[in-house]
Amino acid sequence: MTAELQAPVRSLGSWVIGVVGIAGLVAIIAGVYSSIAVLVTVAVLTAVAVGIGWPHFLRIPAKKTLAAVIALPGVGSALAAASAPAPGYLDRTPAFIALGIMAVFVVQLIRGTGQAQRLESTLGCSAGVLLSCLGAGWIAGARFNGVREMLLVAAISAAVALLVGLIRWPDNIVAPLEISLAGLAGPLAGLVLSDIAVLPAAIFGVVVGAVLASFRRLVTLRGAPLNIPAAVAIGLAPVSAVGSLAYFIDKLLIY
Repeated sequence: MTAELQAPVRSLGSWVIGVVGIAGLVAIIAGVYSSIAVLVTVAVLTAVAVGIGWPHFLRIPAKKTLAAVIALPGVGSALAAASAPAPGYLDRTPAFIALGIMAVFVVQLIRGTGQAQRLESTLGCSAGVLLSCLGAGWIAGARFNGVREMLLVAAISAAVALLVGLIRWPDNIVAPLEISLAGLAGPLAGLVLSDIAVLPAAIFGVVVGAVLASFRRLVTLRGAPLNIPAAVAIGLAPVSAVGSLAYFIDKLLIY
């Protein structure tokens, strides 16, 4: 396939990633402002979508088995964060991460020696398990102290970074833009929507921008066009990670 034919597919993939990511953020904030049950449903669906699409993004064998291995720990982590007693909302999350990574190794052992892409499957799927489980942070943040505005600020910073990431410029230009504009969006949203201090909101925006820029770089390094499951997974994976970032920054810098 020529470069001229591949370019439109890559362009479509980048827009799908951005739209999926923003849609995921909207669904999460809708859950935050409605009920924990709705938020848990969104977190579970996000974990399932990341689990299904991550093996496609990695382009590895045994996609169905590894999809289950990635998705199930994320589902368990979300349900545990919703039911865990205060204040240890994420106390069970490390256990689900460990179980998921152990399951990844078991799958690779069952596949046997000499199979293709065993190292890539092991490392990449372990990262997928981590990303799937980090979505429980949105639930923990919503239950932590009842300050929903912090999660809204997190979502706005992430949305700004996602929108900047859609610009078809080189990474060395777009990445600083993502970090700086997300860093500005955080405190601006905090000042307008709540009484969150400027410094914690700015720190959080910078961190979110850096996370989103790193995921954009992953897509660039992959090179090949994305199919729909892969685009959905890479769009929702950073959104999942931002949930735990928001929770821990809320605990460390704000509460």
